[in-house]
Amino acid sequence: MIAAKDAIETETRMYMYDLLNTAKEFGFKAEDSWELSMVTNTDRIKLQRDYFPTIASKIGPEILLQVFHTIKTRLNQSFQKEAVRIDERNPLTEDLNYLVAFNPKRPRT
Repeated sequence: MIAAKDAIETETRMYMYDLLNTAKEFGFKAEDSWELSMVTNTDRIKLQRDYFPTIASKIGPEILLQVFHTIKTRLNQSFQKEAVRIDERNPLTEDLNYLVAFNPKRPRT
C-alpha cells in the first residue's frame, strides 16, 4: 500500500514537472491549459500526430487512474463524467496505459 502511494506520488511529480516545463518552454499563456486523457497506445500516437506539444507517459494500469485524478486536482481541473465512471474493475481500462496531455488550441500544422 505504501509502495503504491509512493509510486503514485512519484509519477505525479514527474508528470507535473514535464507539464510545467513544457508550458513554460512553449510560451503558454494564462488562458492556455492542458487537456489530460487516459488513452491506449493507438490514441496516444494519434494525439501526438495531431497536437504539439504533447506530454505522454506510460503508467502502469494499477496506478493510472489515481495518477490521473491527482494531476487533474493539482491542475485545478474538474472531472468529466466519463473519467469519473472509469474504475479499475472495468475491462476497458486494461487497454488504457498512457496519460497524455495536449492543448486543443495547438494543433500540429
